[in-house]
This record gives sequence, C-alpha cells and structure tokens, in this order.
Amino acid sequence: MKNKSEKKKRFKWWLIPIAVAGIPVIGYGIYAAAVFARYYRLEDNLTLDVNGSAETAAETGKEYTAVSYNIGFGAYTPEYTFFMDGGKSSRAESKESVIACTEGAMDTAMSFDPDIILYQEVDTDSDRSWHVDQSAMITEETDAQGFDSVFAQNYHSDYLFYPLNEPIGASKSGLLSELKFDVTSAVRRKLPIAESAEKILDLDRCYSIMRCPVENGRELVIINTHLSAYGTDAANGNAQLEMMFKDMAAEYEKGNYVICGGDFNHDFTGGSREQLNPGTDRIYSWCQPFPEDIIPEGFSRCLDYSNELIGSTRMVDIPYDPEKSFTVILDGFIVSDNVKCNDVRIEANGFKYSDHHPVVMDFELLD
Repeated sequence: MKNKSEKKKRFKWWLIPIAVAGIPVIGYGIYAAAVFARYYRLEDNLTLDVNGSAETAAETGKEYTAVSYNIGFGAYTPEYTFFMDGGKSSRAESKESVIACTEGAMDTAMSFDPDIILYQEVDTDSDRSWHVDQSAMITEETDAQGFDSVFAQNYHSDYLFYPLNEPIGASKSGLLSELKFDVTSAVRRKLPIAESAEKILDLDRCYSIMRCPVENGRELVIINTHLSAYGTDAANGNAQLEMMFKDMAAEYEKGNYVICGGDFNHDFTGGSREQLNPGTDRIYSWCQPFPEDIIPEGFSRCLDYSNELIGSTRMVDIPYDPEKSFTVILDGFIVSDNVKCNDVRIEANGFKYSDHHPVVMDFELLD
C-alpha cells in the first residue's frame, strides 16, 4: 500500500498543462501537412474556354484601345490596408463592398471604349471576396456588348488559417480577358514559381494566350499576365519573364502581332520607384527594376506616357494618402514592333476601386 501511495504522490501533474498546450500545436502541424499534401498545380498548355459572340477580325491601320487593370479581388477601397503589406485586413470589408468595387472597376474600364480589356485578380469563389463571382459579373456585361471572354485560373488554395485573427481562407482567382475580336483559341501557360514552402503564397501563377485573326492572314496574339509578387525572388521573376518572352518571340517570328499586358510586379519603367517617391529607401521584391536586357529583339515596353507620370499601384500599408502613400508603376504593355503604340497613359482615379490604376493604350497594327 505504501508503494502505491508513493507512486500517486510522484504523479507529474505539471505535465497536464503541457499536454493541453501541445494539442493545438499538433493540430496545426496536421493541418499544415494536409495543405502541402493537397497542393497541386494545373497542367501546362491547358486549353481555355472561349465564351461570347465576337466575330470581328482585326484590321491593320485602324486604331484600337486596350486596357490592363488589376482589380484586386474587389477589396481595395482607398481606406483598405492589406496584411501582407503591413496593413490590417486580409478580406474585403463586406460582400456589398466587393460588388461595388467590381462594378466601379468594370465601369471604369468600359469608359475608355476598349477593344481589349485584360483584368487581373478576378475572384470566382474566394473567402477573401465573400464568394462573389467577379468573373460572372463582368462577363454578363461584356458578353452582351459583343466581347469574347477568356478566364484563366491563377489562384486555387485550400483554406489558409493565416493570419490567425482573420484567416484569408480558400481562394479561386485568375485572369479575365475581354476582346471584341473573334478569339479562335486560348491556352493557359504555367509559370515557374518558388519550389520551397513559399509556393503556398505564390499559388499557381500563369499567363493566358489568346489568338485572334487579322484580315491580312496573320494573327493578333494577346497575352494577359500577372507575375509573382510575394514568395519569390528576382531569379524566379526573371525566369517567368524569360518563359513568356520565349513564347512572344516565337509568335513574332511567325509574322504575328503580339501584345502582352498585365501586372508585371516589377518597376515597369525601371525608375518609377525613385521618381514617384523622391528620397525613399523602400525596396520590395515586387518592384525591382524591370530587367530590360532580357526583352527579346523586336519588342519594347510602351513607356511614352501622354499624361504625367503617376503610380499604377500603391503600397497598401496605410489608407491611400497622395502625400504619404508609396506608389510605383507595375502595370503596362509590351508590344512587338509591328504594333504601333499611338498613346499610353495611366488613368488616375485615386485608387477608388482597387490598389491599381488602369493602364490604357491606343494602338494600331502595321501592315
């Protein structure tokens, strides 16, 4: 009896709180393992559906208008701040706010009477955007106006419990292209991304390629892209550009017209960080100078802005303040030299509907 009593006295009660504290750690470990186990990427050269009623072939010598607009999953009002930039929120303020921002961004893009619209960060079913299908909202409007629509999924993630106070949740998002030209085919190209644990942040980057007939027998090849921002480095960023440039050069060698537009997540001009933020010492992975030395022969960036130099995106660590907010040019167009850029401009609206401004280009195809 004495030995049993002594054993009871020697029971380590202090192990109980340790065991209790370990339960969530073990649970999180199991969850993290499941996220990585379920992670996958879509296949390369995936054929994309083309919807809409456009029947027009492009013509040479005629001026057209293209718009590139990252709509930021409908979250970014001027007051919004994002946790990955040092702000507070991970989700849009409300479903109503997402709908209002999506409608505002769409109306803004359509106000330029465009022939091509390249949208980025368009959610279809995400917790962060309250499960508003932005792609359906936009295409319902544009299909009725004679556009062809192509959607390429760029994000697809399981439920992410990060940040803990307001998890960003599950995401489905991508690139939406709207064209008044007849799109004969479209494919999704899979971009190289980080292979480490950072791939969970980089998700499934891609670009989409649309082919449209030109009356002279050639093709107008439109590329919509959104390169990596978080979870990558300069080497990965350059690898993404090099892959895309290889496709562009191949089309140019065939005699086709090539327009690439989107969010390049590089300082597009190479010097807008310093020009727009005099004296700044801020350096971010997503606004390193554009590596112009790897642009293939026969291609150039459209940089001759007709209006004053303004940022195409803002840092969302604080609510937008024209005097204090860090801005830079990330968005734009790259064209083959058989495409004449007659005008390019960044249309400022005080970042009313997104953390990006639309970039508008007037162009013509040379015969």
